[in-house]
Amino acid sequence: MSEATFFRVGAGHVVVQLRLTPKGGSDRIDGLGELADGRKVMLARVRAAPDKGAANAAVEMVLAKALGVPRSDVSLISGHTARLKSLRVNGDVGEIAARLEALAG
Repeated sequence: MSEATFFRVGAGHVVVQLRLTPKGGSDRIDGLGELADGRKVMLARVRAAPDKGAANAAVEMVLAKALGVPRSDVSLISGHTARLKSLRVNGDVGEIAARLEALAG
């Protein structure tokens, strides 16, 4: 793994740290950002409002599409009601990590 510390690799999965902007005008990954405490996070925005899990479902879809994995392989594991989220992506960890680093720029 390079300097991209916004994700960590586990056995058969990768956990991605992400900052979500709901009602952001479009569904997309905006690259890499840094929080005030220095932690790196992937930045994403979705059109959906943060109502009844709509924005969470939308970010799962956006990340799955960006990584080329099935939607069923992406799940929100923390941050259900916050902008900062942790998402688990199941699959080939080497391939997922390489795609995440490419998305980070």
